[in-house]
Amino acid sequence: MPLRRGTRMKADVPALQAAADRLVVRALKTAQGGVDVFSFFLFGPDVARVADISRIRRDGGHLRGFQRREVRAHVKSIAEFLSRGPALFPNAIVLALSSDVAFRSSRGPRPDGMAATADAGTLVLPVRAEGERAAWIVDGQQRSLALARAKGAKLLPVPVVGFVAPDLAVQREQFILVNKAKPLPTRLIDELLPEVGTELPRDLAARRLPSELCNALSRDPASPFHGLIRRESDGPDARGIVVDTALSEAIRRNLRGHTGALRPYCPPSGGQSRAGDTAAMLHTLVLYWAAVRNAFPEAWGRPPSESRLMHSAGIRAMGMLMDPIMLRADSSPHPEAEVHASLARIAPHCRWTEGVWEGLGWRWNEVQSTPQHVTRLGEHLAQIDRDLSRRPPAGR
Repeated sequence: MPLRRGTRMKADVPALQAAADRLVVRALKTAQGGVDVFSFFLFGPDVARVADISRIRRDGGHLRGFQRREVRAHVKSIAEFLSRGPALFPNAIVLALSSDVAFRSSRGPRPDGMAATADAGTLVLPVRAEGERAAWIVDGQQRSLALARAKGAKLLPVPVVGFVAPDLAVQREQFILVNKAKPLPTRLIDELLPEVGTELPRDLAARRLPSELCNALSRDPASPFHGLIRRESDGPDARGIVVDTALSEAIRRNLRGHTGALRPYCPPSGGQSRAGDTAAMLHTLVLYWAAVRNAFPEAWGRPPSESRLMHSAGIRAMGMLMDPIMLRADSSPHPEAEVHASLARIAPHCRWTEGVWEGLGWRWNEVQSTPQHVTRLGEHLAQIDRDLSRRPPAGR
């Protein structure tokens, strides 16, 4: 006879009370280098119930802990992503476990041919007050903070790998080993983003559209960048001379704020993280950069070592100049002619392949792709454009 709903709730209450000081989960146990290692799942907020974050600090001259400070923007981005609805979260959180955890092997026959890599059983994790917990987060502290705050994370089972290491030296060693691995290159991530159809965290979503437009500029035969962009997937014999990250960052800037050249083609809400009118964006980019190519024919298409226009600094700086020029062109009865006229006016003042930049004091090949150089060069070009656009045409 099935239990009625009320009877079942009463039967569950003592069990929940008895488990208030511990979590019991199914787990796999193995050993590496003489150290017990466990693999199991916890619901998102439960990670913070069993594990502390050992922050790095100085105490009387002694170094304590090993974790960096909370990165609030990163935590907020993950939490917002998880709060949107069902999510795939396969990234394991790594814990160092004290010897207070207890594992009990499950009994039963092993299937024929099963690889003897681990024992199945149950793992008991004590639940204690902060600062006295039986586990410490080695990798995934930002994710664990986000999981504790995300609305839907209480029903999300999160993979966890734990190893028994009550010794702080071992915990630090594993923290360094886990985090010293080189992250995926930004260029690789950016190139992959347009191929991802699922909803992305805000920071990645903001990079998807610029990368998609960069792809289009590389493929479109009408684009001045056709065949000139170098992407992560290109082989060693690729002929591209413009680094994709420089162009993507320039486009990202054109999508920002009220004065961004591409902002009018974005959705009213959602900004650059949503596609908007990508055809109009591409048309605008082709119009502007084709005018740049025509204004500097001797500098266009040459390697960055021979032309700073094709250098990351030149691409970013000219990308900054695109905003005021296109803003003015949009109010002109002949936008394309206005763009070409604007660039033709500033061309005699630019030093992409030889000479010294007047007002900056830099030789043409001293311009570097540092934030300071890019900002100063972009502002310098914008100032020249403002001054020349205010002058009456010759003959008046």
